[in-house]
Amino acid sequence: MRRKPLTINLDASLSEAIEIIFEYKLTGLTVTDASGQVAGILSELDCIKAVLNAIYHDGDPEHSRVRDVMCKEVVTCQPSDDIVQVAESMLASRQRRRPVIENGRLVGQVSSSNV
Repeated sequence: MRRKPLTINLDASLSEAIEIIFEYKLTGLTVTDASGQVAGILSELDCIKAVLNAIYHDGDPEHSRVRDVMCKEVVTCQPSDDIVQVAESMLASRQRRRPVIENGRLVGQVSSSNV
């Protein structure tokens, strides 16, 4: 588990998210709202799809916001969860990361590279 994972606010620009993903060599980010609660997950694939979609439809990817691109259906886990079950859940849902929540707060993230 990665403690204190990098996050991005749901109102941030997609460009900002892409910069963070590239700078830190990540495969995605946990998205939080203004109060720090988990609001979604943004994967590098979500970013690629959004940029290509904007270009294809003569749009400007600069106007895209994280909230418009992120996956809003977030499956979380707790620090006490069995890592094998977390990994099986990730495989079943084809998601590469799980925010780790304790007492309603984000305390870490399990990603496929941790398993």
